[in-house]
Amino acid sequence: MSLVGALPFLKPRLSPSVSPGRQRRHTLPASEFRPLNTQDAISVFEIEKEAFISVSGDCPLHLDEVRHFLTLCPELSMGWFEEGRLVAFIIGSLWDQDRLTLDALTLHKPKGSTVHIHVLAVHRTFRQQGKGPILMWRYLQYLRCLPYVRRAVLMCEDFLVPFYQKSGFKVQGRCSITVASLTFTEMQYPVRGHALMRRNSEAIGFPQTSVLLLEEPIQRSETALLLEEQTQRTEPADV
Repeated sequence: MSLVGALPFLKPRLSPSVSPGRQRRHTLPASEFRPLNTQDAISVFEIEKEAFISVSGDCPLHLDEVRHFLTLCPELSMGWFEEGRLVAFIIGSLWDQDRLTLDALTLHKPKGSTVHIHVLAVHRTFRQQGKGPILMWRYLQYLRCLPYVRRAVLMCEDFLVPFYQKSGFKVQGRCSITVASLTFTEMQYPVRGHALMRRNSEAIGFPQTSVLLLEEPIQRSETALLLEEQTQRTEPADV
C-alpha cells in the first residue's frame, strides 16, 4: 500500500506540547435560544401534542400548520435547546387586525404589526422549572428588536390567564374564536422600548444595532422568575 493510500488510516500525530486531554472538543452549547426551522417541526409537534392533548383534547397547531408557519415566518419563533435537544418553544405569526378571528389561526399577514403567539409549550421533563416564563420573557425582548412589531396577542383558556399576566399581558376580553366547547380569553402585550439581552444574543439572530447588551438585568429577571415559579405548587402542563 502506498503512503498516500494509507493516510486515511493513520492516527493523527499529537504535538508533544499538547496532551490528549487538552485537545479541543466540539460540543453542543449547554443552552441555546434560536429561531426554529422546518427541520424542528417534528420535535415541536411531539412536545405540543403531549402538552395539549391530555388537557384540551387538541393541539393549537397540527404538524402541517407548524411546518406552514416555520416556512413563512421562522423569525417569529423561538426554541430553547439544551445540549442540542429542544426543551421549549414559541411559535408566532403576524396579524393585521385589532382582535383575533378564525383566520388568525392559519394566516400570516406580512404587513401586520401584531404578533399572534400561537403556542408556548415545554417538554414534560423540563416543566416545573420556570422555563415557560423565562422563554416568554426572552421572546418578548426579542420582539422589541423588530421595528415593525407593535404588540403581541394570544388567546388562552381562563386558567392560564394568571400565568400570562405575570409576563405582562393584559386581558382584552373574550375571544371570538371557539374550538369545540372550548372558549378563550384574548390577551395583549404592548411591544415598545429597548430589549435587554445577554451578550450572546447573536445566537438567536438579534439585530445588534437595536439591542442593549446588558448582562445583569436579564440575570436578575430570570432568577426572579425562576424563584417565583419554584414557590408555586402547580404549573399549567403547557408552560
